[in-house]
Amino acid sequence: MRTDKTIFSQVMHQIHSEQFRRCVHRYDGHYRIRSFPCWDQFLAMAFAQMTYRESLADIEICLRSRPDQLYRMGFHSTIAHSTLADANRSRDWRIYHDLAQGLIVRARRLYAQDSFGVDLEQTVYALDSTTIDLCLSLFPWARFRATKAAIKLHTLLDLRGPIPTMISITEGKEVDMTILDELVLEPGAFYVMDRGYLDFERLYWFERVGAYFVTRAKTTLRFRRVRSRKVPKGMGVRSDQVIRLVWRKSAERYRRGLRRIHYKDPETGNVLVFLTNNFDLPALTIAHLYKCRWQVELFFKWVKQNLRIKHFYGTSPNAVKTQVWIAICVYVLVAIVRKEFGLEASLSQILQILSVNVFEQMPLAELIAKTVPQNEMTDCSKQLMLNGF
Repeated sequence: MRTDKTIFSQVMHQIHSEQFRRCVHRYDGHYRIRSFPCWDQFLAMAFAQMTYRESLADIEICLRSRPDQLYRMGFHSTIAHSTLADANRSRDWRIYHDLAQGLIVRARRLYAQDSFGVDLEQTVYALDSTTIDLCLSLFPWARFRATKAAIKLHTLLDLRGPIPTMISITEGKEVDMTILDELVLEPGAFYVMDRGYLDFERLYWFERVGAYFVTRAKTTLRFRRVRSRKVPKGMGVRSDQVIRLVWRKSAERYRRGLRRIHYKDPETGNVLVFLTNNFDLPALTIAHLYKCRWQVELFFKWVKQNLRIKHFYGTSPNAVKTQVWIAICVYVLVAIVRKEFGLEASLSQILQILSVNVFEQMPLAELIAKTVPQNEMTDCSKQLMLNGF
C-alpha cells in the first residue's frame, strides 16, 4: 500500500508543529533569518542521524540527490552544507533541548506501565555519565588532559522504557557528583548510581525532599553499626545493617542513619556493599535495583553505536550540543513510534530499517512487519528494549 508520506515524514509527524514553534520562539531562533528555518535545520540533522551521514557535505549530496522527495519529507528550502554549518553554529542549542524534553514527557507516558525487572510502583532512575573523546586542536574549549579533549554526557535514565529524562553536556574534566546539584528530585522516587556520586552533603538533600538513593559504599567508609536486620538465607545477602557515619565531616553532612547492605552476587561471585536511605524495601530488592543501573550503560552503548554522537559536524560548543540534542530527539522519536504503531521490533531494528527506507512511501508499520520476521521480534516483557545492537 502506497501513501503520500515518506517513511521519514511519518516519523517527523510525531512532532507537533506548535510544540516546535514555541521552542523556536522561546529562543528567537528565527531572528533575522530569511531562509532555511529551524525546522529545515532539524530535519537535515535528524536525517543525518537516521541515515548515518559522515559530514555536512554528505548530508547535502544525499538530500539533493532526491529533489522530488524533499517537499514530502517536510523541507521548504534548499539544503547547503555551508548554510547548515552556520545554523548549527549560531542557532541556540536550547531549541532542541526543549524539543527533546517535550518528546521525553510524551515517551515516558507511553512507557509508564513497562516493567524493568523489579516489581516496584515508584519511578526508578539510573544516573551515570559517559565520556566522548575529541581532538584537542579542533575542540580547544573542551580540554580534558594535556593532549586530549573530551565532553561528558551526564544522563538520568528512567528505567521504564528506558527513556533519558535529563542530559547535561559538560567538559570531560567535570566531576560526576556535581551533576547532583542539577537534579530536580522527585519525592518517593529511587535514584540508582555508582560510588562516583558518593557525596554525603549532596545525598542528604535526597533525605530532605523524600527521595531515595541506592549507591555503592567506598572501602574507606568509616561507620558505627547501630543494629542489624534479618537477612534471607541463600539469596546472596550477607548482612543488612543500620549505620551511622563516624568521620566528623561526613557525620555533619549526613546527620541521619544509613542502611548498609553486604551482598554477594550468586551468579558472578562479586561482593558489593550498598548504601541507601530506604529502610522499607527488602535487601534483595535493593541489590536488584542496583543491578538495573546497567541499563544506563546499555543506553550509552546504544546511542554511541546507532547515532552520530562520536563524530561531530561542527566544532563550536553550540554545534556539538545541537547535534547531541537532535540525536536524543531521534532516539525518543523512534521510541515513541515503536509504541504508537504497536511495533514489536527493537529500537535498533527499527532504526536500521528507517536508515535505508527514509524516501519510501508506504505505511511505517507495514514496512517494519514485512522486514522483520515474527520470530526475530523483541519481546519487551522478557528482554531489555535496547537489545539488538
